[in-house]
Amino acid sequence: MNSARTRATAARVLRQLRHDPRSIGLMLLVPCVMLFLLRYVFDGSPQVFDSIGASLLGIFPLITMFLVTSIATLRERTSGTLERLLAMPLGKGDLIAGYALAFGLLAIVQSALATGLAVWFLGLDVVGSPWLLLLVALLDALLGTALGLFVSAFAASEYQAVQFMPAVIFPQLLLCGLFIARDRMQPVLEGISDVLPMSYAVDGMNEVLHHTDVTADFIRDVLIVAVCAVLVLALGAATLRRRTA
Repeated sequence: MNSARTRATAARVLRQLRHDPRSIGLMLLVPCVMLFLLRYVFDGSPQVFDSIGASLLGIFPLITMFLVTSIATLRERTSGTLERLLAMPLGKGDLIAGYALAFGLLAIVQSALATGLAVWFLGLDVVGSPWLLLLVALLDALLGTALGLFVSAFAASEYQAVQFMPAVIFPQLLLCGLFIARDRMQPVLEGISDVLPMSYAVDGMNEVLHHTDVTADFIRDVLIVAVCAVLVLALGAATLRRRTA
């Protein structure tokens, strides 16, 4: 990998996204809108918003970054841009790292907006530091970016990229502990949830929700999410194919 080539790739992706306001809106505004709607859906029961708002603060960025990243990367491949880039002295690692850097910068903005809105405007009541919420939200967004880059290698069209969402995101959403505690699930499902990264994203948010200090469980959860993101990025680089769809 070459840092200059990685930065150049990231800058090119950001220039392209600047001319795509719909994608920017999806990444930056949709999580905020969803949190806003959720707050007033439970307007009469603020304790419900407190109990699930922190979890969704991590889930919404993961989902939006997954969608935008998978579609944007696939668009590069189907247009032939990816093949032309790989024909240059640009390694697969440089390309994947450049995409991850560009979308990671957007993930920072997205996570900051969503966390600030939830805590300081919508009144999300957390015992721990809001900065820890921001950290988990950012890691979740980076995980969504990594998953999007990975699945784009297996889709032949943008429609197929969207079809991966039920297979990759929905099972994690159902088993992450958002709807019922994972230790109350059927044992087989609990075992499956133990290997899904979104489960640890939700656990990390809940640790901040209920503890004033950084706990050992919180450190474990954020490390697992971060390691999963790095591993998926490495798999994305390994599966990157030098051909158009």
